[in-house]
Amino acid sequence: MVEDGGEEEAEGESGEMPAAAAVPPLQRCNGFLPGKEAEDGGQAAPAGGGEQEEPEAMAMLAAGGGRLETRLSRRRLAVLAVFSCYSLVNAFQWIQYSILSNVFAGFYGVSFTQIDWLSMVYMVAYVPLILPATWLLDARGLRLTALLGSGLNGLGAWLKCASLAQDRYPITLAAQAVCAVAQVFILGLPSRIASVWFGPTEVSTACAVAVLGNQLGTAIGFLLPPVLVPNTPDDINLMARNIGIMFYGTAIVSTLLFFLTGVVFKEKPKYPPSHSQAVLQTMPPEDYSYKQSIINLFKNIPFVLLLISYGIMTGAFYSVSTLLNQMIVTHYEGEEVNAGRIGLTLVVAGMVGSIICGLWLDYTKTYKQTTLIVYILSFIGLLVFTFTLDLGYLMVVFVTGGVLGFFMTGYLPLGFEFAVEITYPESEGTSSGLLNASAQIFGIVFTLVQGKLTTDYSPRAGNLFLCAWIFVGIILTALIKSDLRRHNVNSGIMNLDVKAVSGDS
Repeated sequence: MVEDGGEEEAEGESGEMPAAAAVPPLQRCNGFLPGKEAEDGGQAAPAGGGEQEEPEAMAMLAAGGGRLETRLSRRRLAVLAVFSCYSLVNAFQWIQYSILSNVFAGFYGVSFTQIDWLSMVYMVAYVPLILPATWLLDARGLRLTALLGSGLNGLGAWLKCASLAQDRYPITLAAQAVCAVAQVFILGLPSRIASVWFGPTEVSTACAVAVLGNQLGTAIGFLLPPVLVPNTPDDINLMARNIGIMFYGTAIVSTLLFFLTGVVFKEKPKYPPSHSQAVLQTMPPEDYSYKQSIINLFKNIPFVLLLISYGIMTGAFYSVSTLLNQMIVTHYEGEEVNAGRIGLTLVVAGMVGSIICGLWLDYTKTYKQTTLIVYILSFIGLLVFTFTLDLGYLMVVFVTGGVLGFFMTGYLPLGFEFAVEITYPESEGTSSGLLNASAQIFGIVFTLVQGKLTTDYSPRAGNLFLCAWIFVGIILTALIKSDLRRHNVNSGIMNLDVKAVSGDS
């Protein structure tokens, strides 16, 4: 199939969803949209985020032809792959300093706290920039946001290549700040890409895969830097050369991915992939207000509870990742490489958890139940990790770290998709952006406090601090009232389609 402008848009026949049959406007405006009653007296899911205009949009669509044509584009796989790759590189650049904290502290002649700031700058940059970034995503679209994320990621990587001298810590900090700004245009995209490009039976899996790219970058960031840059305090020139190999390699890969982003990314497919997206695309642009969307989200009590609980869990993960090297080296001196491998185990296990949770959500739609169970198991995993860290057996740390990562990292896409479900039809980028902002704020606080407790007392004291907060997150998650608004729209329309075809009124 050829789109306007002559560009071919391949459509996957196996993924094509049946178009809705033509029905009168009123039939389409009841029975499936949030906050509206069905004509037979049944109740649809109540609105949790303010009055919306989907019924009017559906009436307009029905009046204009009465068909909801939805198809799945093969390009969606390329979009997902390229995004996952440059998200991977950005996450790699986040953790590459922390996992070598003792190496970089010696190379630049700075304290461990200053090295920790090379990780925390990601969190600090995100908080003030997330609202402008989500506004840009809503106002200017997916393609521009993706180009900014991948472009700034490459720019930061090249700036690091200029910091290969012992007196250039400020330059490497500035370069990391550029990568941190790039992250603002990356972390909020998984749920938007999944919703805009993928069908209702694969959207949660697609979101999990998009988040998985970031997790894989963290995993590689744990594994590769200790191998590329061994601790050679007696040979600073060799250390600088090894750091240069890592920096230049990252810059070349980042640049290639920037060009691929320009080639692959489009604003949206020719046909919407789901009925919920078809409804949103029929709403006039002037009906959307970014300010009102933010207000609606903060009036949505379930979302506010999720905002806090997501921030606690993800902030705890950021803190553990940042301080993992210090925790391991405290009890196992000279085991920098194994610290990286433990970090790799933690994240790879989390990647498996993410995919399993995504597939499970697509199959069951049990968002609250799954989120709560994973939260509880993360709490148990952190307790076990805390009390086995100092036993003197690295293999035990590998196992407990893997269990912790499976649940703690596997939680990340759950939060994204749960938020989209309970806030539909608000922008996925806005809800995801606020979740990430909460995570960065908690991450900064947790890293500073846990780092202080680890230095002054022990890693156990710092981890118990996180356990207490995760217990609070369990309580908040249990209080969330689940309202699967996007799912209700998709399943409601499909039910009406069956009735229309069979001749039912």
